Amino acid sequence: MHKELPKFLAKLKEKGFMVKLDTNGCYPDNLQECLAIVDYVAMDIKTSLGKYKLLGATDPEAVKRSVEILKTGKVPYEFRTTVVPEIVTAEDIPLMGELVKGAKVHALQQFVPDDTLDRRFMKVKPYGPDVIESFSYMLKKYVEKVPLRL
Repeated sequence: MHKELPKFLAKLKEKGFMVKLDTNGCYPDNLQECLAIVDYVAMDIKTSLGKYKLLGATDPEAVKRSVEILKTGKVPYEFRTTVVPEIVTAEDIPLMGELVKGAKVHALQQFVPDDTLDRRFMKVKPYGPDVIESFSYMLKKYVEKVPLRL
């Protein structure tokens, strides 16, 4: 999101650091510029594109562009989803799968309701491992690997 990010990352690279970029995908032009510098990208897929407006995103198409930039680029990457009840449901998984179809990795990670920006999520009970595992089976139709971070 910060326009000076590519310059900052370039300075880290010049000092010999390996550089990983974590992104929500909302700024595809910045992502594209950073790809010449970074060694790895992890991009959050929050939910299906139709639900991004619930999270305050004004342009879900930007997320779609970022997904395509990563899938067609040369930098190693992973997509990942923190499986938050209400935000990610069984109905969202195939839609998310279509979005990232053909990707190498889409990790599913457990939601931990400890430190959330929206305080109401502190009362949300996380899905059990069995539910997340069932989501992984659904997602495997679209991507090569679906690691679970439970």
